[in-house]
Amino acid sequence: MATGELTKRVDESELGYGEALMATGRVSAAKMYEPEAPAGPFTTRQLARLDEALTFASRETGLDFSLYLGELGADSRTTAEKLHATTADPANAVLIAVSPGERLIEIVTGRTAHLRLPDRGAKLAVASMVASFKEGDLVRGLVNGLVNALRMLSDQAGPAPR
Repeated sequence: MATGELTKRVDESELGYGEALMATGRVSAAKMYEPEAPAGPFTTRQLARLDEALTFASRETGLDFSLYLGELGADSRTTAEKLHATTADPANAVLIAVSPGERLIEIVTGRTAHLRLPDRGAKLAVASMVASFKEGDLVRGLVNGLVNALRMLSDQAGPAPR
């Protein structure tokens, strides 16, 4: 307490929910922690679905699947390849880069991943995503399309070699 501050005696019956009167006379108040909602267009449930699909595809195949949502710029392929190169193990990685504003999808596979995921499989996954995007709700289409594409790609790649 600083000099000049006044203290007020508090009656326990005046305390609100989560407040307690300490032996020193101080009132301690518990506040409910409420995490902030994601700032992007996705709900927590949608982000969880995407994370689950990425995790499942990576575990099932042994490939490192990752997802990029955002602008890719004028040379989308080069940008996607640069993003792919930043993964932990680029040779074994698969990057799905989606730019909704530019209406672009790029799938980049590393050397090892490409042996198990040929271009034909990637093209089928892209076609599946495009069909989902056309449903009208872009965010729901993104989530559904990406989840389906990840399933298709993991089915195409097959289980991790032992």
